[in-house]
Amino acid sequence: MKEEVAFSEIRKLFTEYLKAHLHRKTPERYAILEEIYRRTDHFDAEALYIHMKNQNYRVSRATVYNTLELLVSCD
Repeated sequence: MKEEVAFSEIRKLFTEYLKAHLHRKTPERYAILEEIYRRTDHFDAEALYIHMKNQNYRVSRATVYNTLELLVSCD
């Protein structure tokens, strides 16, 4: 329950950041955010991309890298 509230808040902050900087709010970006939030291990962008492809997410390598950059910018 507590994790759901925390993720909801994180998603809200990310949405506000995307709106403020005129970025599109795509399902792929939110899927990447959710996948990152679920992880408990260290990973790099390539490992995240491969994991998501193996889970049948329809994301490109560029989307993963660009979303990671947006998340870093968003803090």
